[in-house]
Amino acid sequence: MTMKRTNVYADPEDLEIIKEAAKRRGVSEAEIIRQGIHLAAMANRVWDEPLFSRTFRGSGRTPGKHDVRDTVADAVCRETGAAGTAA
Repeated sequence: MTMKRTNVYADPEDLEIIKEAAKRRGVSEAEIIRQGIHLAAMANRVWDEPLFSRTFRGSGRTPGKHDVRDTVADAVCRETGAAGTAA
């Protein structure tokens, strides 16, 4: 992967935390900063599609684990033409 150099200003206390973490993890300070930049970029990315593109009918109450599993399984079966529900 090609990298591009940039300069940023950082709080000295944050830099000290990064330095300690890099030493503890056995990686460079730059690697920790790159990971932080990537997390910030992904957190602020605008996606072309909504995260939830499907809607499901419900009872109006918060569904339990089994309700969610069965609802998703039923929707998949409808879309694929398969019969039955997940076990």
